[in-house]
Amino acid sequence: MLVGEWMTRNPVTINEDASIDDGLQLMRERRIRRLPVLDHAGRMVGIVSDKDLLHAAPSPATSLSIYELHYLLSKLTIKKVMSSPVITVGPNTPLEEAARIMADNKIGGLPVIEDGRLVGIITETDIFKVLLDVLGARVPGIRVTLAVHEGKGVLAGLTQALSGVGANIVSLVTSRGEREDERLITVKVNDVQPEVLRHALEKLNLRIIDFRAT
Repeated sequence: MLVGEWMTRNPVTINEDASIDDGLQLMRERRIRRLPVLDHAGRMVGIVSDKDLLHAAPSPATSLSIYELHYLLSKLTIKKVMSSPVITVGPNTPLEEAARIMADNKIGGLPVIEDGRLVGIITETDIFKVLLDVLGARVPGIRVTLAVHEGKGVLAGLTQALSGVGANIVSLVTSRGEREDERLITVKVNDVQPEVLRHALEKLNLRIIDFRAT
């Protein structure tokens, strides 16, 4: 899976000379939390989040009048509070690499650049959607987590056993186990009765960590 397959195309943007008030209003109207910032030539020069704008705005407890507040907000521009330079990715970046960059840098979104142009944005919400899809969260079935020893042929043996009882694999992912030589396999299947599936797995002598209908 690549970033270009899951990103939001043609993202909402804002000009660097726009006011903070304009930015907050735009985010409320479009129900978004971050805006790529463009200069007058249309080049991306930064990114701003709702937290950046809220932290820069005067506190509600301020003694300033409503007129003074509006004046201050109109003078404080996006350029003064945006983050720059911006970490970006391309549409052909693997999705897991984009997720790693976001996690390592503690950021919630990455503008997507292709040939010097802003073509999209990938956010933590998009990553959550991918997780739902990969784990088959919206498809009814039986979800099983197994602990297996690292080794060749383990996955082949599992899929063969599932096929043997007529189970349809909805999703299958692996993750690290408690020990270095151990992996966890989480598989979701349907078109099979729970007792038939459990019996087939027990015959493989695999440790069942979790077994549930979802």
